[in-house]
Amino acid sequence: MKGARITAIGSYVPSRRLTNHDLEQMVDTNDEWIVQRTGIRERRISRADEYTSDLCAAAVQDLMKRYGKSVQDVDMVLVATSTSDFSFPSVAAIVQNRLGIPLTSGAIDMSAACAGFVYALHTAHALVASGLHHKVLVIGADTLSKITDYTDRSTSILFGDGAGAVLVESGGDTDHFLGFNLGSDGSGAQHVYRTGLADKVNGVELAATGMLVQNGREVFKWAVRTVPQGVQQVLQNAGVDLAEVDWFIPHSANLRMIEPICERLNYPLEQALYSLEYFGNTSAASIPLALDLGIREGKVRDGQRILLYGFGAGLTHAGQLVSLSLDPQVGAPTAL
Repeated sequence: MKGARITAIGSYVPSRRLTNHDLEQMVDTNDEWIVQRTGIRERRISRADEYTSDLCAAAVQDLMKRYGKSVQDVDMVLVATSTSDFSFPSVAAIVQNRLGIPLTSGAIDMSAACAGFVYALHTAHALVASGLHHKVLVIGADTLSKITDYTDRSTSILFGDGAGAVLVESGGDTDHFLGFNLGSDGSGAQHVYRTGLADKVNGVELAATGMLVQNGREVFKWAVRTVPQGVQQVLQNAGVDLAEVDWFIPHSANLRMIEPICERLNYPLEQALYSLEYFGNTSAASIPLALDLGIREGKVRDGQRILLYGFGAGLTHAGQLVSLSLDPQVGAPTAL
């Protein structure tokens, strides 16, 4: 196997802010209640004419500006999203065209909800480490505001829009992807869904509203049980002790979910990075956003070990331990 590493990162969020105080005017809730139960203070909302592909392109442009990167030699585009502009064509194909990525590049969307970015990152590593590809663009992006029911206070307070992008490239003889773990439990598929062609799963009738539906209590119980076990499996596969992990980046679903996960792992909460406070739950974008926030704030540095863990609808989960080895930045990041 060849070595592989993440060489560059970029991110983008829409300019419109939806604060907790704004939500007070829309649904029966208040700022104190939302912060206490989720840790979220505001989220970003895409314009009516702004779609997931737009967020993806902007995140990649931020990456290119900051790291002096070209996408003219990208040979695969992977977009993790649950909110494609269309059922088909894929967001990846739209991004390929908009950014002038070569016609010889592959382009596919990956659907694993909030675990999607880590699944795509794992796939990119496999493609590069096998020698089949040399430079893979990985994007996690969602515009969940477009499928959120703003009359439902249990979900409307959670979700926001955003995108994060990384490049995975050949890394010589050193592989900076240290260990992974994947899992799924389709018996819980009815706990988070948006209906499509079918209106029943696991014998359960679904609410065919076209909006996102979530059983928060069941997802909470599953995640708090499953993620710590998955993290331990990542560490075992990597031959690394948890004390050697510099930063833990779980999916930014809800701070009250991250807290018990860290407690069960006996991992310091102050070493867990999340993007939810000012961006909400951005699904596939939440992990790259949190990683980039850590980089922008000077917390996350090259040589550190970062453990990423996504979890969500499916029910799917995915973890990846990486040793960060970014190229030097040559430009300032676009303000978020």
